[in-house]
Amino acid sequence: MTTILPHFASAGHAADKNCKVALLGFGTVGRSVARLLYARSNEHPLELTHVCNREVARKKVDWISPQVMWTEDIDELLASDADVVVELLGGLQPAHDWVRRALQSRKSVVTANKQLMAHYGSELLELAQAEQQFLGFGACVAGGVPVLSGLHDGLAGDRLIQVRGILNGTCNFILTMIEQAGSPFAEALAEAQEAGLAEADPTEDIDGLDAGAKLAILARVGLHIELRPQQVVCHSVRNVTAVDFEYAHELGCTIRQISTAKLVHGRIYAFVGPAIVPRDSPLAGISGSQNLVVSTGEFGGDTVFSGHGAGGNPTAVAVVSDLLQAVQHRLNGIQRSHRPAACSCEVTADFELQQYARFVVRDRPGILAALAGVFSRHHINVDAVLQRPGYMKSKLPFVITLEPCTESRLQAALAEIGGFDFLVETPLRMPILK
Repeated sequence: MTTILPHFASAGHAADKNCKVALLGFGTVGRSVARLLYARSNEHPLELTHVCNREVARKKVDWISPQVMWTEDIDELLASDADVVVELLGGLQPAHDWVRRALQSRKSVVTANKQLMAHYGSELLELAQAEQQFLGFGACVAGGVPVLSGLHDGLAGDRLIQVRGILNGTCNFILTMIEQAGSPFAEALAEAQEAGLAEADPTEDIDGLDAGAKLAILARVGLHIELRPQQVVCHSVRNVTAVDFEYAHELGCTIRQISTAKLVHGRIYAFVGPAIVPRDSPLAGISGSQNLVVSTGEFGGDTVFSGHGAGGNPTAVAVVSDLLQAVQHRLNGIQRSHRPAACSCEVTADFELQQYARFVVRDRPGILAALAGVFSRHHINVDAVLQRPGYMKSKLPFVITLEPCTESRLQAALAEIGGFDFLVETPLRMPILK
């Protein structure tokens, strides 16, 4: 999906109602936002007036108007006549303090900081409402894909019961490389880092923490549930291998890092991790670094949002779209900030799902019987056993699919299985999604 920026009647009309914009951070996204503001300057009333960044002498560029004030002093920016502060620092501090101060200084704020909004979103939204300022954060989830505005505005007439999606382009790129090229995980990660899609320390991406923060924001906006990032159970994609894709293909499926928040009987099921996804699912068709979110409504069914979720330009589109909403708030007094979560509820990962369990063993008689015995003691039914030929007996991979069972029962069974001496590797488990 593409975000369409509102069109203003003429440059002259826009010039009468300039909205002064201050960029707080001038990295990849900050530069892209500035370029987009200049590229469409005759179509909108936004005027870049301030840039605040460390080492501004090194950051200055000659394509920005000499009228723009460059500063390293946040106090100077907050005391300026800027109408909107665009926070692109990332992280929790000093971003949290500076966004609070900006709102208290009667300035609207637009942010692309997912960690900030995941941890402090409700507090900042309440402060923005109290100060009668706009707080936009559409760029925090899925970059240039207008999923947050779609959930908040486009689907406001429905009652959403689930949001599920591919929220981390780095993981999706890595899994695509493993699937298409048979690359080992470390090699696929190195390619993602070389392509600029993964950080030097990729922990937040591959262990699910980045997607967990985004899921918390989606739950607040779409389901009106307060979900803290630390409540989301996250499993890593580190142990997914090419052989898992071979077995997934046998099941008519593929593997993706999936984030799910689902309301079930007054509780919210929240989970991020690799999952077995049917080939005919919209989630299976997303490759490379793209993102996709599927919302499920009680009345309207499924709605799919997809597109490029990372990079300077897609994120800049979302930032400028929020800036244009801030203009409408300033001119018309229309409060379009995403409303705070309606309520809190119990969060759980203990949901009944069919499961995939891959074992690598030193082959000998009795292994299947031993595993089946453990699953039986934990009241888990075996669905099928898959074993492809051609592997060494000293390191034999095979898969057991399990009928729907709770996470707690599965973890207890796998803990017992972990004591068997025939295991060569720790078993890998993934939910099988329908």
